[in-house]
Amino acid sequence: MRAENLRGKPVLELSAQEFDWICRFLYERTGIALKDGKQAMVMGRLENRLRRLQLAHYQQYFSLLGRPGYEEETRLALDLLTTNETYFFREPRHFEFLREVIDGIRGNSSFRIWSAASSSGEEAYTAAMVIADQGRLSRWEITGTDISERMLEKARLGLYPMQAAEKIPPAMLKRFCLRGKEEYEDFFMIDPVLRQRVNFLSVNLIQPLPPSLGEFDLIFLRNVMIYFDLPTKQKLLRHMLPHLKPGGYLLVSHSETLNGVSNELKMLFPSVYQREI
Repeated sequence: MRAENLRGKPVLELSAQEFDWICRFLYERTGIALKDGKQAMVMGRLENRLRRLQLAHYQQYFSLLGRPGYEEETRLALDLLTTNETYFFREPRHFEFLREVIDGIRGNSSFRIWSAASSSGEEAYTAAMVIADQGRLSRWEITGTDISERMLEKARLGLYPMQAAEKIPPAMLKRFCLRGKEEYEDFFMIDPVLRQRVNFLSVNLIQPLPPSLGEFDLIFLRNVMIYFDLPTKQKLLRHMLPHLKPGGYLLVSHSETLNGVSNELKMLFPSVYQREI
């Protein structure tokens, strides 16, 4: 007998074998290692796809993933399973550090930031607000990358519900965000002048990275490695470090560390690392 959710609809059960399969599939495609106990998360994110396709078991759905003709469904499944929480001015100490870095720049040097797991764009746009608010740099740009095309579309649009503005300082909200009107009255949009400074690309971090990314002065790699095992973390850093300028900075989340992952960076203080010059 099937269980029911709060709306009274039958809940499709995920067997142990099916969970093992999706864990292997996700690891091979993204490097993310799902831990035991994430079965409910998988069911919650994929159940609607089974209903839409009128499938009775997860195994039927999984048999489609990776098959020719089902590229879009495969992409959608990966999107659903890899989307993570983000918000404006998350871990604010990092943006204070960004201000300090900008203050130390001399001359008319260009400055490039990479938001390596940009999701729906809040991190990249926060950095853009900080740089624009500082007003010292004329030549700067930000690149945001993510594996999820669905999140990248949101990031490029730059449209967010008003509750997402909670942590944006009022002066920045007034200066860099536009209040929606009529059907968008409960939303705000990042000012187009600021959006022009931010470019979003589809990139899988554990695959060879496109040389066209170039080099960056500062890379945000926050709340990413917590989903990876040690070999994948090491592989990730091997791919990314050639894109960090000598003397450039790599920022991870306050819950992450590079201990045992790479010896090419020195820790300035917890969560902030610098590549040797």
